[in-house]
Order: sequence, then C-alpha cells, then structure tokens
Amino acid sequence: MTEIDKDLEAMKKTKPKFKLSWQGIFVGLMFLYMYLPILVLAFYSFNQSAYSAGWEGFTLKWYSRLFQDTRILSALFNSLFVALVAVLISAVIGTLMAAGLARFRFPGKGLYQGVAYLPLIIPDIAIAVSTLVFLAAIAIPLSRWTIIAAHVVFCLSYVALVVSTRLADLNPHLEEAALDLGATPVEAFIQVLLPQLMPGIISGCLLAFVLSMDDFLIASFTAGSGATTLPMEIFSRIRTGVKPDINALSVILILASGLVAFAGEFLRSREENKQT
Repeated sequence: MTEIDKDLEAMKKTKPKFKLSWQGIFVGLMFLYMYLPILVLAFYSFNQSAYSAGWEGFTLKWYSRLFQDTRILSALFNSLFVALVAVLISAVIGTLMAAGLARFRFPGKGLYQGVAYLPLIIPDIAIAVSTLVFLAAIAIPLSRWTIIAAHVVFCLSYVALVVSTRLADLNPHLEEAALDLGATPVEAFIQVLLPQLMPGIISGCLLAFVLSMDDFLIASFTAGSGATTLPMEIFSRIRTGVKPDINALSVILILASGLVAFAGEFLRSREENKQT
C-alpha cells in the first residue's frame, strides 16, 4: 500500500467533527421562524376541542368533516375550475406572446412588453378595482367567468415571464435549420420550439395555478352570487375565530401545494436530463 492509499484510508476513518457556526444558527432560526406557525397549525388541526387553545386529545374528525361540508366542496370546485381555465388560457396566449416578443421586431415592442408585464408589479387591489369598474361599465354580470377573466390578467404575465426566460437559453438557429429543411413556420414552432419550451410552460402554469388558487382580493371583487372561491369561504369563516376544520383545510392545501411543486421540479429535472 502506497503512502497516498494510506492517507486516503486515514481520511475515510476520521469522522468530520460537527462545528456550530453563526451561519448555521441563523439558518436554523430562519427556518424556525418560517415554519413554526405551519407546525402549530398542523398540531391544532388534530385537537379534539373546537374552542380551547389547550390540547384535549387526538382526533381526525375535522378532516372527515371537510369532505362532508358542501360549502367547502363547492368553493373548492369553483377555485379549481377558475384556476384550471385561467391557466389553460394563459398558457396558450402567454407562450405565443413570449415567442413573438423574442423572435420578432415591430414598432412599439418595448412599450407592449412593458404593458404585458405590468400586472406583475401592480397591486392586486388596483387590478381588482379596475376590473370591477370595467365590468360595470360594459354591464357584464359577475360570475365565475368574470373571475376567470380577471385571473387571466395576472396569470398571463407570469406564464409569459417564465417562458421568455426559457426562450433566452435556447438556440435560435434550431428553428432556422427546420425552416431550411422544408418545415413551415407553424411546423417549426410545434415540432422544434414547443418541445423545448415545455419545461418553462409547465413551470409557468404551475406558478399561475397556485397564485390563482390562493387569490382572495381579485376574486372577491369580481365574483357573483354562487361563485364563492375557497379563499373567500375561508375568510368568511375565520371572522369569528379560527376553527380546527379551517386548520385541517389549511394543512391539506399546504400538502397539495407541496405535491404540485414537487411534480413541477420532477418534470423540469427530467426534461433537463433528457436534453443532456
């Protein structure tokens, strides 16, 4: 055995000592500050008592009651319907908008690009009030479809932003090669550009879906009778205090959001592995 092998063997046998640094303490305190309220919420979602802040026993009845609550189920259906339709519309228009801004030059392009991404920085209250005033001016009755129209406004910007970021990393000569080989512009877009944009489109859609599901302010301004979304229903119930059933619903929403984020990350990493 050579000296190098002996040194390597000695390094394997020596166990690294754990050193506590101020950076580790800061990171630990930061995560504790971020996730301690969620842990407390999850803890009290299993509490037997509906009113006491003290622990009175373990139970799962609050979770079972959620699936029997017609108001919660109806609000959940409305939120899912609004989010899915708004995301589908935004995915189509946002992808085309990002591709057009990246590939073409036209007068007023900078102004159009600034206006297209303006909903990212405008406060939600401004979007909600302006949408409500516009709908009232043209005499459109409020319903689920008016919520969808309002959600498309900001979902479109998020999808276009993520897709444009993905476009910046692509080789623009691939489309030119497809056109030189006889493909039409539509075929080059569908067969060459669209598959490469798919990770960005999926990421933008997942982000827009979560934001649409989470929206309360814009939906409350543009919702008609019978179009109550899940955040609106939760807000109406916590006016008299947070009950364990709302805690249970919040835990389910957190887990569902985590699964969506995990699925998006999995799809993104798989697409990157395919390209490499």
